[in-house]
Amino acid sequence: MSVEINLPEMHSVSGFKLATVCAGIKATDKKDVVLMSFGTQAHVAGVFTQNAFCAAPVHIAKEHLQKNSVQYFVINTGNANAGTGEQGIQDALLTCDKLSKLTHTENHAVLPFSTGVIGETLPVDKIIQALPEVLDNLSEQGWQDAAQGILTTDTCTKGASTRVMIAGKWVTITGIAKGSGMIRPDMATMLGFVATDAAIEQSLLRTLLKYAVDHSFNRITVDGDTSTNDSCMLVATGHAKMDMIHSEEQSDYVLLRSAITDVFEQLAKAIVLDGEGATKLIHIQVSGGLSEQECNQVAYTIAHSPLVKTAFFASDPNWGRILAAVGRSGLSQLDINALEIFLDDVCIVNNGGRALEYTEEQGQSVMNKDEITINVQLHRGDASVQIWTCDLSYDYVKINAEYRT
Repeated sequence: MSVEINLPEMHSVSGFKLATVCAGIKATDKKDVVLMSFGTQAHVAGVFTQNAFCAAPVHIAKEHLQKNSVQYFVINTGNANAGTGEQGIQDALLTCDKLSKLTHTENHAVLPFSTGVIGETLPVDKIIQALPEVLDNLSEQGWQDAAQGILTTDTCTKGASTRVMIAGKWVTITGIAKGSGMIRPDMATMLGFVATDAAIEQSLLRTLLKYAVDHSFNRITVDGDTSTNDSCMLVATGHAKMDMIHSEEQSDYVLLRSAITDVFEQLAKAIVLDGEGATKLIHIQVSGGLSEQECNQVAYTIAHSPLVKTAFFASDPNWGRILAAVGRSGLSQLDINALEIFLDDVCIVNNGGRALEYTEEQGQSVMNKDEITINVQLHRGDASVQIWTCDLSYDYVKINAEYRT
C-alpha cells in the first residue's frame, strides 16, 4: 500500500531529535523503528489507553514515566506487543535496557511504544540490532521520516507544526500522529508525539496535555474501537529563550495552551480523514443539552451508527437515520417536538418530524460535500459538545478483513 507524504512545513524543535530505520519488522524497505531523544532538561507528560488489555509497552511506559527522568522514546511498528503476557513485558524491558546501556542512562529513561498486529511475539532482536544505527542518525530535522515510521494501515502521514510569539520570544510546536482504524481513543490517539521548546513546569505540562487531548483526540471516532496501544506524549524541551511558565493564570500559559491544542486538533482531524477508506470528514455538534455527558451520548450514537456512516459514504440524504440515532441515544424525557437537526445550515428536522421547508435537493447539495456538519439542537439546557468522525466505506471492510494478510 502506498503512503501519501502530505506533511506541512515541520519546524524543528530545539533539543528534540528523531531518527528512523528499517529494522525488518514489517518489510525490508519499510521504516519501522523510530527513536526520539530530548535530554535531561526536558519535561514529559503522557496519556494512555483505557483498554484493560493495554499492551506491554504501555505498562512499561506508564511505570517509567513516573520516574520523571525520561530522555528517549523508542517506537516500533508492525507488532503491537499486546496480548503477549509476561514475555511481552520482558521484551519491552529488554528494549529499554539495551538502549539505556548504549546511551549510558537508566532503563527508566526510555519509554517503549509499539503498534501493529495484536497477539504476536515482539521481534525484539530486530529492534535491538537497529538501535546503534538509529542512534547515529538522530537529527532535529527527522520529523518526516518519523511520521512515516510510526504508520501501520494509514494511507498518509500526519503532522502539524506552528510557531507562536510568547512574551516576545518565538516558540515552536511540532507533532506527528498515526491512526486510521480502531479509533475511539478515550485518552489520545493510537500514537501521537508532540514537542515544543517552551519552558513549562512539569505538573503544568500534564494539565496542559489533558486539556489539549480532551479538546482534540478525545473528540474523534472512526469505528468506536479503543486500541490496546493508544499513547500520546507531550515533550517540552525548555530550549526557547523564555521564562518558565508556572501558572495557569499566566497569559503566556493561555497562549501556549491554545497553540498546542490547535496542533493536537489538526492531528486528530487528520486521523479521522484517514479513517481506513474514509471519504468525508463529519463534524457533529450537539447543543442545548442538560450536560456534556448527554450531549456526548447523542453525538457518539450518531457517529457510531453504521447506517448513518454508510449513508454519508453514498452521499445519500437519508435524514431518517440521523433522526433514529438521536431517538435511540437514551436521553430521558427527550422532547422530540423541541429538538432541531441541521445538515450544515439546512434544517432537516423540527416539530417532531421532517422540516416543512426541507427539500431533497437541499439535502443532496450538502451530502455531496467532502466536509459536513450535523448540528443537533436539543433545547433542554446549556451544554454543548463537538466531535469529529467519518463515513464508512467499502475499503474499511477490505482493509480490516485483510489486515493480517
